Amino acid sequence: MIDDNFESDIADGAKIGARLRAVRKASGLTLEQLAQATKLSRGFLSRLENDSTSLRLTTLIAICRALALPIGSLFEAAEESLIRGDEALPLVPVAGGEVVEWLLTPSTESNVQLIRASYPPGAGAGDELHELDAEVEVVHVQTGRLIMTFSTGEVELKAGDTLTFRAREPHGWRNPDESVTAEVLWVIAPAPWGLRRRTSSVDPNSN
Repeated sequence: MIDDNFESDIADGAKIGARLRAVRKASGLTLEQLAQATKLSRGFLSRLENDSTSLRLTTLIAICRALALPIGSLFEAAEESLIRGDEALPLVPVAGGEVVEWLLTPSTESNVQLIRASYPPGAGAGDELHELDAEVEVVHVQTGRLIMTFSTGEVELKAGDTLTFRAREPHGWRNPDESVTAEVLWVIAPAPWGLRRRTSSVDPNSN
């Protein structure tokens, strides 16, 4: 076994343990199998995956070779996109041009869409049910009420309720309240082609 007690050649503060662990598990390797492949101790590898030890660059190269992992990928910045509250992309105007839906994930993100919605009393998607080119849709009501309509019936959601359903199932929605605005979060995965847009209308008789 290679001596585990050595000084680090890796830049201080580099947190690579979680990435190494994720790649090892994705490869279907146990710590014991990786230890055998690299001739490092299982205990050392465990400490490394928890970022509680240091290592030489040559040792890291050996681990990456065993995992068929380009060493540079361990130090690449995580892919992320921050959208501030005032940067959300407005999606749908209602009567009078008031925006009621905002896209909170990048329009280029293909895996998921998060949408924040504010539906005034009586607002709805119209009488015709629609479906989305996605697998799953989740709606969470933060305040107010929302009625989801399906071909098989309706589901009333109150503040704190969350409904998950197949996005390709024809569905519609409306705020049945006469005085309270419904604040809602929508999650759609994967993101449907283009920007998700709803046909909104205000129908005070939709109760």
